[in-house]
Amino acid sequence: MKCMSCKYGEMKEAKTTYFAQLNNCYVIIENVPCMKCSQCGEEFLKASVAEKIDDILDRIEKIASKIFILDYTTAA
Repeated sequence: MKCMSCKYGEMKEAKTTYFAQLNNCYVIIENVPCMKCSQCGEEFLKASVAEKIDDILDRIEKIASKIFILDYTTAA
């Protein structure tokens, strides 16, 4: 699959770190599966991964303090 951003690179499966700022804290989710362009480095999340991240953020916002770091593979 070609990159939707640069149109040249090939999209390959990879892992990334997702950062989010919620009302009361910062969240870092490590090892998030993504598609990454071999040319420009642009990263794209599949819809199913984005939905799981939304679910994770909804749960964390209720319990987190200032900074919360977790691993996607154990939280999804």
